[in-house]
Amino acid sequence: MQPSLVIQDDQEHLPSLLATDAQELSYQLQQHQAKIFPPLSQKTMRVFSPAEAAGFIGIGEGYLRQVAAEGHGPSPLANGRRLYGADDMDRIRRVLDERNGTPKYVPARKGADKLQIVSVMNFKGGSGKTTTAAHLAQYLALRGYRVLAVDLDPQASLSALFGHQPELDVGEAETLYGAIRYEDPRPIADIVRATYTPNLHLIPGNLELMEFEHETPKAMASGTAETMFFARIGEALTEIESLYDVVVVDCPPQLGFLTMSALCAATSVLITVHPQMLDVMSMSQFLTMTSELMSVVERAGGRTSYDWMRYLVTRFEPNDGPQSQMTGFMRAIFGNRMLQNAMLKSTAIADAGVTKQTLYEVERSLFVRGTYDRAWESLNLVNSEIEAHIRATWGRK
Repeated sequence: MQPSLVIQDDQEHLPSLLATDAQELSYQLQQHQAKIFPPLSQKTMRVFSPAEAAGFIGIGEGYLRQVAAEGHGPSPLANGRRLYGADDMDRIRRVLDERNGTPKYVPARKGADKLQIVSVMNFKGGSGKTTTAAHLAQYLALRGYRVLAVDLDPQASLSALFGHQPELDVGEAETLYGAIRYEDPRPIADIVRATYTPNLHLIPGNLELMEFEHETPKAMASGTAETMFFARIGEALTEIESLYDVVVVDCPPQLGFLTMSALCAATSVLITVHPQMLDVMSMSQFLTMTSELMSVVERAGGRTSYDWMRYLVTRFEPNDGPQSQMTGFMRAIFGNRMLQNAMLKSTAIADAGVTKQTLYEVERSLFVRGTYDRAWESLNLVNSEIEAHIRATWGRK
């Protein structure tokens, strides 16, 4: 005799539970946000030492001190030391270019240089995608490029890192969805926001982005869309392309219409991967699905050719034998499509994220010197390698 199924009177109703938990979690996160950054406060970019500033500008530290002493740098502190903000570095770049008579230090696009759109993506969460996109965008801005960061992830972690709480600070039609929706789209210029980092602007994200996934099938079925879904992000960015040198897109961690549209808009693709067996197996499936879907998009007229495509190993622990083996395994397969440098796993980056800061924002004095310096070097090696690919597409060294 089969045992009868007993239905408990105290069964938990999943929709109600999720709604209650979401409400409480949102409230507690808001309290946490208010504690870290009170309502009237604003995030700021920290100032940099002469060595750090010289690295961003691309000159020797001694030469930087000389230029600053000539009156082109920040005023010295009481101890005679100078600390450099992003605006100070931009001013020194312009001074150097005027002095040399050639546009060497201000890296803006010139002439036929096309806008670079870098889509950062992976199907699996936890691959360091958002951390990579945030640090790349800030690094390029600190190097003097005009950068637009686009948060396409409905979870909006990139927006939160840059000081925009998705539940509080981002309203209706204030994400990229407002500019690419099928009915009454807004000018994309209306949703771009300045950030506390000079040269860096942001299009924030929130759950509203999921509307594009829901509305696209309806638009395709009705045949009313003037532009196919895969071309909408590219067309929107065309309206403001003269204002920027590089666009960094943080894609959602799934293969939906948003991701495919971002891939069609991109001039280059950066795929992050954590060097663990399960992550690499997941990426294998991700690559297969992406290939199949983009082949369909290509037959429909979408653009699927890129200036470059690279894999970036993230959260890498050099002393972890299996991770090193997996990284070598991928290098043997992908060859030069792997970035030479890997993003190291670092407590400095993780701890900075607790207060919604990047490593470029958090004060160095808060960390053990060696820990911070290793993370700093790793970030800059990765980002400078990506920058070299961008410059190569413009025919620059």
